[in-house]
Amino acid sequence: MLRKQDRHGGIPAVEEMPEPLPVVDISRLPAADEAAKLRAALENWGLFLATKHGIETSLLDALLDGGREFFHQLPQMKQEFSKQIGGSQDQPIDWSERVRLAIEPEDERDMSRWPDYPHYFRDVMQEYVRKSKKIRDQVVRAIARLLELEEDYFVSMFTDRAITFAVVNYYPPCPAPDGVFGFRPHSDGRVITILLMDKAIGVLQVCKDGRWYNVPTKPGCLLIFVGDSLEIMSNGAFKAAFHRVVTNPVKERVSLALFFGVGADTVLEPAPALLDDARPARYRKMRAKDYAQGILEHFRRYERMIETMKI
Repeated sequence: MLRKQDRHGGIPAVEEMPEPLPVVDISRLPAADEAAKLRAALENWGLFLATKHGIETSLLDALLDGGREFFHQLPQMKQEFSKQIGGSQDQPIDWSERVRLAIEPEDERDMSRWPDYPHYFRDVMQEYVRKSKKIRDQVVRAIARLLELEEDYFVSMFTDRAITFAVVNYYPPCPAPDGVFGFRPHSDGRVITILLMDKAIGVLQVCKDGRWYNVPTKPGCLLIFVGDSLEIMSNGAFKAAFHRVVTNPVKERVSLALFFGVGADTVLEPAPALLDDARPARYRKMRAKDYAQGILEHFRRYERMIETMKI
């Protein structure tokens, strides 16, 4: 069973967002008006919808279709690659199946662990990653400018040892949608996350000021999240999005999340240029690999690792 505070009935009712979630034109991010929309989105929600990002709709559709085809296989055909629905008394289930794909560092990428069905999936996935890295760099450069940091402050951290991985999620219809999550409340630990959402149905929700709101979907758009690492490096100027996935009794959903982080031995800390006597550090320092381990331990206890970092 889920803890009372983690069930639908133990938290405030879900609402629609009081104002539209900003849609940011990635191709115009250097422009002042787009930068202002980006700032408003990150300060208010920790996430935004990205349009004109340079990835064709046909590639996005192929990824979602490929993920759906993979998960529609018989269990014995996909068990080598995917984490199946399951749980225990101490660790209740999340109503989802998922495949985790290691992408970078390149010497840690094992293509034999990537699904080979459907036959085109690996190729379209690699093309999507290549194009998403360009979006990543455009977004974090814009964030650096908002913080009045050197434009490449964050980009420079995406070295050849930086960690990138993808998770393909499948949320099947759930017979008891009021009693179980597709994925329980959490924030992402890396710098930013780029999420490709199924256009058929929206089941993502974000928390703000203790209230949960439905996150809208928009055809052709990507959803981009602030992660814990960026919250720390921005010294809390931009907070990580605390979000969850709910279930649906009749409809399935597929999504693909790309997580971009720093290298395992990189020290997460507030950017020195953001600190002075009037602006002390609000987060302590920690190596990225130790932080990642802490996320797992706290997630099992329904806690957030980021809270332990605050000074």
